[in-house]
Amino acid sequence: MKRTGNLIKNTVMLYILQFSSYFFSFITVPYQTRVLGPEVYGVVGFATAVMVYFQLFLDFGFMLSATEDISKHREDKAYIEKKLTSITVLKGFLTVISAFVMAALCLFVPKFRADPTLYLLYFAAYAANAFLPDFLYRGIEKMTAITVRTVAIRAFFAVMIFVFLRTKEQVLMIPLLLLIGNIGAVAGAFLHIRRALGYRFRRVCRAEVLADLRRSLFFFVSRIATTVYSAANTVILGFVDTTGTATGCYASADKVLTTAKSGMSPIADSLYPYMVKHRDFKLVKKLLLFAMPVIATGCAVVFIFAKPLCVLAFGEEFAGAAPILRAFVPAVAAILPSYVLGFPTLGAMGRSADANRSVLVGTVVHIVGLGILFAVGKPEAVYFAAMTSVSEWAILICRIVMVAKHKGLLKSPEEEESE
Repeated sequence: MKRTGNLIKNTVMLYILQFSSYFFSFITVPYQTRVLGPEVYGVVGFATAVMVYFQLFLDFGFMLSATEDISKHREDKAYIEKKLTSITVLKGFLTVISAFVMAALCLFVPKFRADPTLYLLYFAAYAANAFLPDFLYRGIEKMTAITVRTVAIRAFFAVMIFVFLRTKEQVLMIPLLLLIGNIGAVAGAFLHIRRALGYRFRRVCRAEVLADLRRSLFFFVSRIATTVYSAANTVILGFVDTTGTATGCYASADKVLTTAKSGMSPIADSLYPYMVKHRDFKLVKKLLLFAMPVIATGCAVVFIFAKPLCVLAFGEEFAGAAPILRAFVPAVAAILPSYVLGFPTLGAMGRSADANRSVLVGTVVHIVGLGILFAVGKPEAVYFAAMTSVSEWAILICRIVMVAKHKGLLKSPEEEESE
């Protein structure tokens, strides 16, 4: 009972931490869309989509690999300090590489050269956020302190959007305030790690750093593959859409999908270290049986009332986002079971590679689908959204098949001992 109580507490805290980033972004979106309009908001949507790639590169799968490692060695302070140091060093190295890439894009690619300051500010904001050591808090399952500090800082700077963003010419205030908020969140987290938790940076050798890089590579490949059918759609639209209006409508509808993902992923993320240690597969079943009827009902409501919801959330100019939002609805329905059957379930079964392979399958499906759309002359936003739903379901089906194929591994430590 105590261990499930701790799981629930950390799930709630992780939910608040991760969801807050998207929540505060989402509540400011209706204001941003009305101030900026579809064209300028399309540029913002394109910029944030590009930054997803940088964000994933900077994380490099550490959120999964380092969380698992720390969860297994949570009583070993020296191990945790070395892991914290190694991952921070690697993120610093990856940030330098990313900065050179971002500078090159702003110098040589016309789309980026048109608004270099906007892209550089967004890059700085996402780079700062990458240093948030939430993998440590997830691994030791102590999320309360980092959650309270981070959410308070993010809330303050979300309010500042309403204060400082008055015209479309002030669009740079969005990434600037995001940057300041992320720096404050990271500084607060490291201060707490040192003073309250007692962890410090420790000398590590090059071999240890390289070992962490190699260990995380497969997780990185899996996560970067996912962006092919998420951020890539907005990026491609940004290049083929001459007016920016379609990109703006797509980006606004995509906010709903992104918010849904951010609302469900903390459940899987907090389950992951818990399942690695306890392998409580019955809990997974109970969770899905409870959550799926609720999710299905919500999806039906969004599908039926898509147009008035888009107008209410984003403004009259975004009524055209309704068909795109409807095309995203099947993807929303697949998110939670896909997440839960991924690393929390397959990882606990010792089949992490299968969880990664399922993402690669979804990526291939999406790439082939996009190729077909271009071949038939239909590179349009609503079809891109539909392909996202197809890809999400391809991943879910793969994971269901893999779990069923290895169902003999669905045993807790207590069940194994009794045999």
